Amino acid sequence: MKRLNDINIKEVTPLISPEDFKASLPLKDEGKKSIIRYREEINAILRGEDNRVLAIVGPCSIYDKESALDYGKRLKRLHDELSDKLYIIMRVYFEKPRTTIGWRGLIVDPHMDGSYQIGEGLDMARDILLEINEMGLPAGSEILDPIIPQYISELISWAAIGARTTESQTHRELTSGLSMPVGFKNSTDGSFEKAINAIRSSRHSHSFIGIDGKGLTSVLKTRGNKMGHLIMRGGDRGPNYYEEFMEDAREMMISHDIHPAIIVDCSHDNSGKKAARQERVLNNIIDQKRRGMDAIKGFMLESNINEGNQPLCSDRSELKYGVSITDECIGWETTEKLLRKAYDSL
Repeated sequence: MKRLNDINIKEVTPLISPEDFKASLPLKDEGKKSIIRYREEINAILRGEDNRVLAIVGPCSIYDKESALDYGKRLKRLHDELSDKLYIIMRVYFEKPRTTIGWRGLIVDPHMDGSYQIGEGLDMARDILLEINEMGLPAGSEILDPIIPQYISELISWAAIGARTTESQTHRELTSGLSMPVGFKNSTDGSFEKAINAIRSSRHSHSFIGIDGKGLTSVLKTRGNKMGHLIMRGGDRGPNYYEEFMEDAREMMISHDIHPAIIVDCSHDNSGKKAARQERVLNNIIDQKRRGMDAIKGFMLESNINEGNQPLCSDRSELKYGVSITDECIGWETTEKLLRKAYDSL
């Protein structure tokens, strides 16, 4: 008799429970206090109670610990030095959404060879996040898989929902239960109405199926996340960081009784995925901010130790140090120059 279920399942591998996993790589009490403070400070900026500008800066994707911590130490110095005007958060992205196929990030495929050692990927990701937080640097990341937050979310101070998942009911419900502020990116076509609808949805209570700390399938009922905000990242029709887009987005958010808080992604379709063009985007939005566009609360830069990108290679010895294996990034010297220039302009 033919099988009825699991016809296309090759293998099932049990995963450690979130509680046991976190106990094996614990967050110290001092770290817990710091992350609570980071989240409160970010929320205050988004609400307009703090006039600093959020700067979410870092690699397109993290693929090894050494370069991630090297980058973090460099960014920490600027975080401290420029802190009266810029609130710098390190971009620590472990999951990559794919239109078709491709490398899905360090958590899913840590060895970059299709072996999908997800347990090892979770260990590596949590270890990196712990060390970045111990540096005194807030971490920001994209939420993609709905189960992974149970393993690492308490180490994240700011999160994003990507353009491909902003319309997902699963991610809107998930966001309603997350403990950090979450930005929703506009759709890949460049329109922001769906992202604003996602913010509206995530502000309300939801009930959905997930797992608890012991790994048991459970019904989770949420309170709603009041700190959802909009990320403008451009789209198929071109950039959307110009003033008229900011005005339209601000008016739409106000019309839905949402405090207008917008972060501009200087990369992706706002730069045509050309890393060097991020500078012109940043210059434009800092100028808008100076001229009174108070809905702009921050910006995102894709940056690494060295500029450009390189092909994915499973032999790590062949990879250039500190160079992206996904989208192009600006190098560290350019990053420092742009952040200092934004600081001086503000």
